[in-house]
Amino acid sequence: MDEKKELKVEEIKAAAEAQRCQVRRALHYISGFLEGPMCGRCFPCSLGSFEAKRRLENIAEGRGTGADIFALKRIAGDMLEASMCKKGKDTARFMLEWLGTDVFLSHIEGRCPERECAALVEYRVIPDKCTMCGLCRDACKHSAILGEKRKPFLSGYLPFEIRQKRCVKCGDCLGVCPEGAIEVLDAAAAEPAKVGK
Repeated sequence: MDEKKELKVEEIKAAAEAQRCQVRRALHYISGFLEGPMCGRCFPCSLGSFEAKRRLENIAEGRGTGADIFALKRIAGDMLEASMCKKGKDTARFMLEWLGTDVFLSHIEGRCPERECAALVEYRVIPDKCTMCGLCRDACKHSAILGEKRKPFLSGYLPFEIRQKRCVKCGDCLGVCPEGAIEVLDAAAAEPAKVGK
């Protein structure tokens, strides 16, 4: 039975590695670890993993602070030293490996370098590139895109715009735009939206 759980730890890590963003990678791993192979027999591992998940959620959702990074390093150190099984120690090693980069600090500053954390990015239409074909609006299941399709012999249309409060950052609009007129920006650096406040 332990061999099956050990394999599951590796499966969770492999699935986590598919995430480009290291914060999301760590969050995916810790969430999977808590749901499956963590046995809960030792406090450093069970309590540490739960607290690590909360701290990683804060960072991924744009609410993180330097205290969260400090706490994650302390939790991983405690788990590495005091966990009673290999699964807990491996989890601590994975966390320390991911924390050893500048990506976590970038998130605290409001930037996801991979632009994968929805709370830290905005999708915007580039007016100069938009031909008002309406494919993005048709693809958006959340009615987050405003605009009118261009009609022959008529003028005065405003370019399409994305309402930020409705946008869930699913990326459906990116794939259908034939002009590449939708870009993903760091939310902290994006100019205030004119529409959809």
